Amino acid sequence: MSEAQEQRTIRCLVGKVGLDGHDRGAHVIARAFRDAGFEVIYSGLHKAPDEIVQATVQEDVDVLGLSILSGAHSTLIPKIMDGLEEYGAKEDTLILVGGIIPEEDRDELLDLGVAHIFGPGASMDEIVEFVQENVPERR
Repeated sequence: MSEAQEQRTIRCLVGKVGLDGHDRGAHVIARAFRDAGFEVIYSGLHKAPDEIVQATVQEDVDVLGLSILSGAHSTLIPKIMDGLEEYGAKEDTLILVGGIIPEEDRDELLDLGVAHIFGPGASMDEIVEFVQENVPERR
């Protein structure tokens, strides 16, 4: 991590997209990010892809963490990635997905620009370390 990255606070948006009402994991990762010294914004439940895109752009976050357990990842995440691309925010945002993502769907999401997919049982330390090592430098 560069000196400039160490001197600024990493801004994260933890997003719950779609009709998925299970937010325990999102709360756990939001707390882990906060405890690591990150600034954390939580989207709340049931957000549409365009709401997540708008929040990502308006809050000028470094990291977008999407928590999804509904099985709609193949529909919702591409919409978010397209929206971020429209605003020119895709390249400047580290995009992570957490939740139940079948192995056969992972390559598609990674090809869209998702940096990493964390499944059930991923350690909070591992996720925080991944963010610290991979957060994009500010433009």
